[in-house]
Amino acid sequence: MTGKLLVIILVFCAALAAGGMYYLQIYGFYYDVEPSAGRDVVLVTADGEVPEPIAYSNFRAIDADSSPIRYRACFETDLTPDALARDHVPVDEAMPLQTPGWFDCFDAEALGEKLASGEARAFLSQKNIHYGVDRVVAVTQDGRGYAWHILNDCGEKAYDGTVVGEECPPRPGTE
Repeated sequence: MTGKLLVIILVFCAALAAGGMYYLQIYGFYYDVEPSAGRDVVLVTADGEVPEPIAYSNFRAIDADSSPIRYRACFETDLTPDALARDHVPVDEAMPLQTPGWFDCFDAEALGEKLASGEARAFLSQKNIHYGVDRVVAVTQDGRGYAWHILNDCGEKAYDGTVVGEECPPRPGTE
């Protein structure tokens, strides 16, 4: 009887731990980002490193302090990808990252297909928004916009343990 009770306690603890980890990964660390007019959706201009705001509406975003790449945003704009491509820095091969299912305006798989087919285009929003992390904005032909964070070259090197090198800025707090 003691063995059965011990197994029941172990299974209960394992289920409780699994449920807790699931909740923390899917819901626990995320928070809604408060809209900040003129600063939520910006794109780096082709002639410099200065991001400029673009016109948008219906902005929704989530973020988490537990990881610099958990940021996701959705918005609408009257601008087309072709119009944005004339004056802003494009980002090639910027595949969107998955998002929790409850943040239903951001479908990473569908957006990835639109980027691959040319129905959407991605642009650099902010370089090194966190160390080694860039913000990317994609706009579709129908005026839907999306934003997320990706690791840049310095971030990929820093997080996989490779020597970063002189081309990357120093990490904050190591100077």
